[in-house]
Amino acid sequence: KMTVQDVPDAFPTVDVPDHAHYTIGIVILIVGITGTLGNSLVFYAFCRTRSLQTPANMLIINLAISDLLMSITQSPVFFTNSLHKRWVFGEKG
Repeated sequence: KMTVQDVPDAFPTVDVPDHAHYTIGIVILIVGITGTLGNSLVFYAFCRTRSLQTPANMLIINLAISDLLMSITQSPVFFTNSLHKRWVFGEKG
């Protein structure tokens, strides 16, 4: 069974300055926090306000929940990798 290590230059790398990694990490953290808070508020407002619970708004809630899950699961991973300037979760991750 071949692995990525067996294929030279399978994933070419580029020299990126340290400040670019940190800047991207901070931006991703801000987007993750904003996405989590905003989509949580949309879900909360939908659940608390009876007039918002219409079939048309179910699409909005579906999008808000999927975006909330994306914010919760992916922002920490990308933020951590940006701070370490490499993939830190191993080959299985």
